[in-house]
Amino acid sequence: MEVVSLLGMVVQVQVPASSAGISGDGGAVCLWMAMAVGVLALIAAWMLARHVLCFDTGTPEMQSISNAIREGAEAFLKRQYRTIGAIAFILAILLFAGYHMSARTAPFAMKTVISFLVGAVCSGLAGYTGMYVSIRANIRTASAACGSLNKALQIALRGGAVTGLVVVALSLIGVGMLFLLFGGLEHPQTVPYQLVGFGFGASLVALFAQLGGGIYTKAADVGADLVGKVEAGIPEDDPRNPAVIADLVGDNVGDCAGRGADIFESTAAENVGAMILGAALYPVFGVKGILFPLIVLAINLIASIAGVFVVSSSETEDPMRALNRGFYLTSAVALCGFAVAVYTMLDGPMVKPLWLLGCGVVGLTTSFLFVWITEYYTESRYRPVQSIAAASLTGPATNIISGLAVGMETPALPVIAISAALLLSYYFGVQGLSGVAGITDYAKGIYGTALATMGMLSCAAYILAMDTFGPITDNAGGIIEMSNQPESIRERTDKLDSAGNTTKALTKGYAIGSASLAAFLLFSAYLEEIKVIVADKVHLAGGYIPPGWSFTNINLAQVPVFVGALLGAMLTYLFSSMAIKAVGRTAQMVVKDVRDQFKENPGIMAGTSKPDYGRCVDIVTGAALKEMVMPGLLVVCMPVAVGLIFRHFSASYQATSEIYAPGTILPVPAIAGIPVNLAGAEAVAGLLMVGTIAGILLAMLMNNGGGAWDNAKKLIETGQYGGKKSEAHKASIVGDTVGDPFKDTAGPSLHVLIKLLATITLVLAPLFV
Repeated sequence: MEVVSLLGMVVQVQVPASSAGISGDGGAVCLWMAMAVGVLALIAAWMLARHVLCFDTGTPEMQSISNAIREGAEAFLKRQYRTIGAIAFILAILLFAGYHMSARTAPFAMKTVISFLVGAVCSGLAGYTGMYVSIRANIRTASAACGSLNKALQIALRGGAVTGLVVVALSLIGVGMLFLLFGGLEHPQTVPYQLVGFGFGASLVALFAQLGGGIYTKAADVGADLVGKVEAGIPEDDPRNPAVIADLVGDNVGDCAGRGADIFESTAAENVGAMILGAALYPVFGVKGILFPLIVLAINLIASIAGVFVVSSSETEDPMRALNRGFYLTSAVALCGFAVAVYTMLDGPMVKPLWLLGCGVVGLTTSFLFVWITEYYTESRYRPVQSIAAASLTGPATNIISGLAVGMETPALPVIAISAALLLSYYFGVQGLSGVAGITDYAKGIYGTALATMGMLSCAAYILAMDTFGPITDNAGGIIEMSNQPESIRERTDKLDSAGNTTKALTKGYAIGSASLAAFLLFSAYLEEIKVIVADKVHLAGGYIPPGWSFTNINLAQVPVFVGALLGAMLTYLFSSMAIKAVGRTAQMVVKDVRDQFKENPGIMAGTSKPDYGRCVDIVTGAALKEMVMPGLLVVCMPVAVGLIFRHFSASYQATSEIYAPGTILPVPAIAGIPVNLAGAEAVAGLLMVGTIAGILLAMLMNNGGGAWDNAKKLIETGQYGGKKSEAHKASIVGDTVGDPFKDTAGPSLHVLIKLLATITLVLAPLFV
């Protein structure tokens, strides 16, 4: 028997004799090895950035457009991060004060706040670094496209790879350093609980970065399309459109900085959640089971670097095929590395590593399925997009009806894939640890789902490289269009832009798939943390805990749980409404400004004078930063309010609230014969569980529905159903405009919302009991 302490609670666990020493030098070696790979990945990202920035920057006319994009993006991000920094600072103070309200949590206040601030800073740095390179890679991609499709493809992907490598490396190094500094090698079972602030900080920054960037990019895009394409009848990215620079800036702040922060917090939250579950299996794997997620991230970095460097294309080949080859190689290397890690780190007495490897294979397969399903619903060669394009022949109303129907259809296959992944990985986890005594089947199965989540995120750096490839090529196409380059060059950038639109859609599918698995992992970690906190509270008060009790049965028949669940589902819809309305209000301001500029300066349409691009950029920047605050604060405040209100005012609603007679064998934890009031923790669990489900379904509808609307418009622009400027094309533009805030604002922000809900409940769990 060995005595250990979890958040101040002294418990006894049965440790197999063969595990002696497993947490010693082996754990230190694994930790330092993982962080060394993270540092090497940052060096590789720096070298890639230097390589990309060495290329030619094109003609002076091209440079002037690129400089305007760069200045607008940097100005927005600077102002946005100032706003996010102020919010994070205030929340850090409130977090510190909240932890100090209880003598039980006060000792962990400083560590929680430090991990929160480190997570926020790393998330912001990851988003800024990626955008810094992307807004400089666009002009170099455009210049390279003047001579070679392959060279432009490689520059754009390697520019995107800087984002991917920095995001994953900072997540790895941040968690690893905090684990080391907090004494994780000496106290491996307690420290993972002290890292939950890191995930919260990362999620907070990601939400505001994705939401603010999404409002910016879609307000500019919608405004530019409505006045430029529909009213004025000028092409996309036409230099006469005053909103075109704001639109190109939006691609960077939404898809680069926003998505970078999104994937960063996915890996950070998955790391922390898996480490908490690994702590529960410490008697089986020792510290190696806790550090396993960091090793998987290190493998992710190595595999992604290999994938990026094999991508090349002929001048006639579809660039998407070259990108897919890199993805397949990344997946193969990641799988091989995952297998080695399982057999060397998770191979203990009575453990069957092959089953645990199967969990990782399930996660990796799920990532492929999400990519393929997203491609089916958003690619123009398949039925869903073609049906929306055909519906455009009869006007905007039928286009919108058809697009909404496709959007509602899209969650079906992904939900089946997620369900199968959870069931299979749970079963594999139980089978892999079936011979281990002293661990419940639930703990074994949940760890299997954690391994599946790690498997799905094992290609995250390459996926993010492909995502950032999208805005780089989109910007390159805009630069070529606005600088009036020859048609042959535009054909090359159109090919790259088409591939970029696909990669952006695929990444959204991948992001919501990984968010689904990561959210379940974090929900399980929340239940485990509440169990530990309750046991601690009861132990200190001399109370009673039933043998084998665990906080895993959340009863929807209890009023607080049902109300919390309703509020969780409502939150996703209210948040989405606020995000979409924010785009609409800001877009109206853009439309008005573009119209005013056309009236004030007739020379703009005549091509004899230039519009004031900066005016639109300023309008969108100010409005987006203002509009992002209220939806973000709503997400932060809702679980806190539910947990605290039900903790203090709903004891009478609990099914187990009665006082038991002396000598009664109690079925629940109790102090002095009175059951511990778990209403707050249970209500938050209901909010988290149902909010996650509703958020996943709504995000799939918006992501894929919006992508299908967009590509239906692009299909018509190829010449189908009358081509550009036809009535069908005008109808498809209206549909695309409706889908824009779906796929680039509310949908991606919901990915972050469901993980932020999980991380904030993990951080504040001690306040709910």
